[in-house]
Amino acid sequence: MSVLYPVAETAEAALNEPKGYAARERAAADLAGRGVVFITETVGPGFGDLEAALDAYAGRLDDDRPGRRVQVSPEARWCALRPVAPAAARRRRKTVEPVNRNGRRWPEPAASPPAQWRLSVSYWKIGGVAQVEPIADAARELRRRAAGEGLDPDALRTLVGQPLRAVRPQQPLDIGLFETRPPEAPHIIMPDE
Repeated sequence: MSVLYPVAETAEAALNEPKGYAARERAAADLAGRGVVFITETVGPGFGDLEAALDAYAGRLDDDRPGRRVQVSPEARWCALRPVAPAAARRRRKTVEPVNRNGRRWPEPAASPPAQWRLSVSYWKIGGVAQVEPIADAARELRRRAAGEGLDPDALRTLVGQPLRAVRPQQPLDIGLFETRPPEAPHIIMPDE
């Protein structure tokens, strides 16, 4: 059996009032009346522990706790709980300088805040996402420059999705020491003793 994903404009609408359910893109587009894109988003508040999150979303997720056993049907498995780092922990950390103190080379790492449990919803988004202009530079060159520091998530997805390109054109291959081109067929390289 296939999972039947909700067809909606937002993740909140997918949870509460979807336009319908579809397993395939074509069926989802027929329900929506226009193009759709499959997407997974986190919704709702973050919970400090798994039990609180399971209590908040009772009936939508599998629950194996004694006395509260719930098993969701295979067609309705489009929700999941995922541990997510809080917003403060997702910020870029400063570089750390090496310190030689008390027999240790590096300072003790700062304790990271505990992860929060959030509901992740997979659904067919109506209208899709806006197309992002492809980035002209190669990924490795962009990463080395300051322009690559502040890329938004859509630009990063575009950069990852575009084909790999060389930084500069590849030079023609040289003919080896024991290879030659015959005069009657100069497009062929053949071994020569």
